[in-house]
Amino acid sequence: MRIVFAGTPAFAAQHLQALLDSVEPSLQIVAVYSQPDRPSGRGQKLLASPVKQLAVQHGLTVLQPQSLRDPAAQAELAALKPDLLVVVAYGLILPQAVLDIPRLGCINSHASLLPRWRGAAPIQRAIQAGDNESGVTVMQMEAGLDTGPMLLKVRTPIAADDTGGSLHDRLALLGAQALVEAVTALAAGSLVGEVQDEALACYAHKLNKEQARLDWSRPAIELERLVRAFNPTPICHSTLNDQPLKVLAAQLGEGQGAPGEILDARRDGLTVACGDGALRLTRLQLPGGKPLDFADLFNSRREQFVIGSRLGAAQ
Repeated sequence: MRIVFAGTPAFAAQHLQALLDSVEPSLQIVAVYSQPDRPSGRGQKLLASPVKQLAVQHGLTVLQPQSLRDPAAQAELAALKPDLLVVVAYGLILPQAVLDIPRLGCINSHASLLPRWRGAAPIQRAIQAGDNESGVTVMQMEAGLDTGPMLLKVRTPIAADDTGGSLHDRLALLGAQALVEAVTALAAGSLVGEVQDEALACYAHKLNKEQARLDWSRPAIELERLVRAFNPTPICHSTLNDQPLKVLAAQLGEGQGAPGEILDARRDGLTVACGDGALRLTRLQLPGGKPLDFADLFNSRREQFVIGSRLGAAQ
């Protein structure tokens, strides 16, 4: 089977590595597609994606078109004569002309138990919504966004302390294993797709920093989930004494007060009133500083956390 792989971030690189490690001799990766190199860091030097870096290490042909809508890019893909296109977090739209090129079509490993969360941020939205489980769905791709027939699913519980980062890493491992299983089964002709139930579909909107701003009028349980979901990116934030404050970890606390009011400050956390309940902030980052457990901030900066002052409010 001639396979073309398309992906960009570390999540996708783990899937590519699993295919490379597969002992199935009939699976041949003939090329790898990844998004163009992007400027990164203070020097804005061009940085290759994790997928490209892995492909180069293994001596694979790497292609990085700006778009796959370009007829020339489509012709380049067709010239590879792929049997299957495997797509994992590639980040570019695949028009129907591209989906039609491989003999067996295109499959995608998506970090959600479809049709639960379609779209850009399924891992974070599952935690934010309080879902009990998540997983990876390997699906046949079609023109719609994550709407194709489901070929294989793997599941994992969402733990009470899971963050966007921890769930991401677990799903990358599970998804990589599921992808190899699905590709092997496709090669054997033993996979049958299951049509998604449109009535159960939700859209996982892309993350942004404004969504990460903590609205203290919301219930504490919602904010606790948000803090976990948005760690390690884009990181929840508020303000204290008119200065930005990043919140990296929090637990449900006790007490009542005006939304954003500091109810208590002690080594085990900073307790802040919410619209319903309270949130105990346990890991914070002040301007110019590094992330610290609140115990360390309490020892060195306790004068900044005055009981009765308010987070998120102009002083």
